[in-house]
Amino acid sequence: MAENTGAAQAQVYGLTRCDTCVKARKWLDANGVAYGFVDYRDEPVAPNTLQAWARQLGGWEKLVNRASTTWRNLEPALREPADDAAWKALIAAHPALVKRPVLVMPDGSVSVGFKEAGWAERFGLSG
Repeated sequence: MAENTGAAQAQVYGLTRCDTCVKARKWLDANGVAYGFVDYRDEPVAPNTLQAWARQLGGWEKLVNRASTTWRNLEPALREPADDAAWKALIAAHPALVKRPVLVMPDGSVSVGFKEAGWAERFGLSG
């Protein structure tokens, strides 16, 4: 696993055992990309950071995986958060709701999910 050396580098947020996160980290390693990894079950992401990510992505719906088993198992009333505070509380209680992985680039830009072509472009490795 890559360690955060303090230098500006990409940060990957996800779950250690998530298949997509494992695949993304293997891809980063294979392409020699320096990154830090945060398992957000072990190190919860600050609520204001989650809100900033959601805003950058275009809304909470872009940050939360509504196709997940975790989402489907929620009480129906919980699936309709009324405001930012409700979204933050929901994610704090159920961190697996966040789409994985979340990639935060050194410039602060955020993306969710892993597709080799998209990540290659983000890291300047395409073409």
